[in-house]
Amino acid sequence: MEAIPSLLKHKIPCSFRCSSCIDNEQPKNATAENLRNRFRLPTVKRMMPRRLLLQFMGFNPLLFIVQPALAAPMPEMKEPEVIRTLKLPSGVRIQEIIEGTGPEANEGNLVEINYVCRRANGYFVHSTVDQFSGESSPVILPLNENEIIKGLKDAITGMKVGGKRRALIPPSVGYVNENLKPMPEEFGPRRSLMSHINEPLIFEVQLLKLL
Repeated sequence: MEAIPSLLKHKIPCSFRCSSCIDNEQPKNATAENLRNRFRLPTVKRMMPRRLLLQFMGFNPLLFIVQPALAAPMPEMKEPEVIRTLKLPSGVRIQEIIEGTGPEANEGNLVEINYVCRRANGYFVHSTVDQFSGESSPVILPLNENEIIKGLKDAITGMKVGGKRRALIPPSVGYVNENLKPMPEEFGPRRSLMSHINEPLIFEVQLLKLL
């Protein structure tokens, strides 16, 4: 009789279990299966290729390829106008900025002009047009080299009313004496001009009218 308790300590193989024990274990197995199904991780489905996905969403990469037929037309490039420089026998170099449409000025004429005088390096010297207000005080000059600097006379001769020229005047045909025009009336501008009479000067002249 003492051997029976010791046998109870060991599990009886399944093939030797009674039918009632097996029936009692089936609900436990079903419960475990339900728990596994409830907490089972979702399976990862095979993802759609990226290109097909983008096309499905309405994104077409071909639209971003720049084709010559769809590219914006290139604007027509215009060549810049070249201002030609003409050197006169006196050594004066002139540029025709605006060609006038009025009467032509000849030597001996009395003319009314506006001008800006600068040094060869571009520094301002004097002008008949105020740089701030834009008001002008035109001067009247005779095209006579005994009264005005020869270089300016040569530059104005041949101009038409309404025209504009730029002239580079060397000292040899510039202010060879202090009595030649044009000369500022104010002391400051006059002194500034006279301090540069031994170097080339640039005059931008606009012919307003013939008198």
